[in-house]
Amino acid sequence: MVRDGDLVAVFHSVHRVMEAEKILKVAGADILLIPVPRQLSSDCGLAIRYASSEETVVAAVLRGKGLQPAELYLRKGDEFVQVALKS
Repeated sequence: MVRDGDLVAVFHSVHRVMEAEKILKVAGADILLIPVPRQLSSDCGLAIRYASSEETVVAAVLRGKGLQPAELYLRKGDEFVQVALKS
């Protein structure tokens, strides 16, 4: 389940999303591997959900490993709004 205010990171491949999940869990980030919500599209079908409060940690860990997601969305009510990736 994606709560209002959560972020959903979408990757281009199952391999990348699984690797990102593993690295983020080792780093202690509070994330969850989820099916890509129906409102979004993805080639791999999986995404990583996390609270907005985790954004800085998640972005830094993924950037450090060269695993930035292809797209990032913020849940606002019933919609997903694409947001810029932190560089």
